[in-house]
Amino acid sequence: MSAHFCFRFRVRYNECDAQQVVFNARYGDYVDIAMTEFMRAIGCDYKDLLARGLDNQVVKLTTEWQSSARFDDVLEVFVSLTHLGNTSFTLQADILHADEGRAIARSQAVYVMMTTEPFAKTPVPDDLREKLQAGAPGVVMDQSGRV
Repeated sequence: MSAHFCFRFRVRYNECDAQQVVFNARYGDYVDIAMTEFMRAIGCDYKDLLARGLDNQVVKLTTEWQSSARFDDVLEVFVSLTHLGNTSFTLQADILHADEGRAIARSQAVYVMMTTEPFAKTPVPDDLREKLQAGAPGVVMDQSGRV
């Protein structure tokens, strides 16, 4: 998966539940943060979109779990574009244990491009289309604190 953008981070204690594994709802946070960093890596910061009167909204988020993550594990989220439509796009997030390479979960997020005033669907702009298609292969955003 090294050909995809990678967001690396460490699981924090407060993200775990009484079973001592990452609480299921936290995966939505992980995916959202990874997608935000992916957009930044391709040169599409959300502030820039908003300044253009545009935004993208998640309309569907699915997650399939393969194994558990625990406190202090370092995880890697590999982000890739799987679909690019007229007004929507789908990003996939494969979450793996950084040291073991073990699959933790796979999520797919469907985004719809919107105008900010009024909120209405709009086509994905050509420049964003090109950036999404190019992706950010080999780029790693590391927030794990590893030395």
